[in-house]
Amino acid sequence: MEAARNYRTELQQRLLGLTQARRQIKDSAAQTRDTLKQHFLDVKGAVIKLLDERLQALIQEVDTIAQENIKPLDECQKLLEQGVSTAEDLLKDGEIALSCMAQEPENLCNFTNKAMHIQLDSLPEVPSLVEAPCLSAQLDDSFLSAARNHISKHCTVASRPPILIEELIERPGGILVRWCKVDDEFVAHDYRLQCRKNVASHFEDVYVGSESEFIVLHIDPNIDYQFRVCGRGDGRHEWSPWSVSQLGKTTLVPHEWCSGFEGYSLSSRRNIALRNDSVSHEVLYSKAATYSSGQTLTFRVESVGQLDKRDSIGVCVEPQFGYESLQRDKAVCISTSGAVFVNGKEMTNQLPPITPGSTITFDMEVVSLGTSNNNEGPIHKRRVTIGSNNREVVFDWMLEQTCDSLYFGCSFIHSGWKVLVF
Repeated sequence: MEAARNYRTELQQRLLGLTQARRQIKDSAAQTRDTLKQHFLDVKGAVIKLLDERLQALIQEVDTIAQENIKPLDECQKLLEQGVSTAEDLLKDGEIALSCMAQEPENLCNFTNKAMHIQLDSLPEVPSLVEAPCLSAQLDDSFLSAARNHISKHCTVASRPPILIEELIERPGGILVRWCKVDDEFVAHDYRLQCRKNVASHFEDVYVGSESEFIVLHIDPNIDYQFRVCGRGDGRHEWSPWSVSQLGKTTLVPHEWCSGFEGYSLSSRRNIALRNDSVSHEVLYSKAATYSSGQTLTFRVESVGQLDKRDSIGVCVEPQFGYESLQRDKAVCISTSGAVFVNGKEMTNQLPPITPGSTITFDMEVVSLGTSNNNEGPIHKRRVTIGSNNREVVFDWMLEQTCDSLYFGCSFIHSGWKVLVF
């Protein structure tokens, strides 16, 4: 009976999976149809608008050429008409003078004087038909062929997007999103990651770049977020189809700096600390012990100030006030010069100096329990990895007390240092 019940449950789960797959195919097909229809409608409208604009530009060019070349002809016509009118008046005067020559001989004298003042041999130059413009339209017969060729290749339909979200990993106050290509022929130069808090809101860009993973910060704990990613090739403007969206959430509260420290100014989310001009040199600690083994604690240095050998960024078992650095017992840290300190002692291995944009990561795992030399109690050994500027230092950190989670902290003697923790 139990085997049959389990078998039925498994079959029902597979039926549910089939239903979800069928719904995804139908919904994506309907969305693709609507997208194609709207796109081609937009393209058609844009092409018609461009053709109309080109037609109007050509007609305007025709009107301009015709107007510019007809204007001198109009002026020439005016001169010719004035000459014809003058000649007709002169002919009339001559006919009158000849008909009245016997009675009024002075009319003939007046006509002769008038004719002498008119240049009857001066004729304006009229352009021949060969010299006059003859407008025509030069039509590009290859346009339709080229347009047909482009249209036949315009847009494609893919059964699967070329990129998919591979993994969603919760982080304190954030989610690490990893994606990968599933189409070997698709060569991506840039990726574009979008996120939205719920289905009622719009997707927003959270990352555009060449990396295939990104930590999305400012994520509220225990709330579902939806992610999708696409890509584009080198030199191309259009993006690929979106990946199938994935839901993710984090149950880990965000890391926060503790407020109330005189030497530091905090952002509204208390995940960014800025060393101010205060003369106080105390260590700034986290609000709570929120860093646990198995997680990655990351510090990103947004800006730097003057270096000091007492500067430190690291983790500790508990806050100890009165110190001006984490270079002490029950703490591991890195100084701004790259020196690594374990329980207050400097290691021989060093990391590169911290510069603007440097990212410092702490990874830790519990290795084993041992016994102290004086048999006072067990020794808790943790394997610690500190990374900075593509280099790592790995060591074992011995603690005489157990602690499920740790505090983090930083200390800077001079102002100008700005650190984001996540």
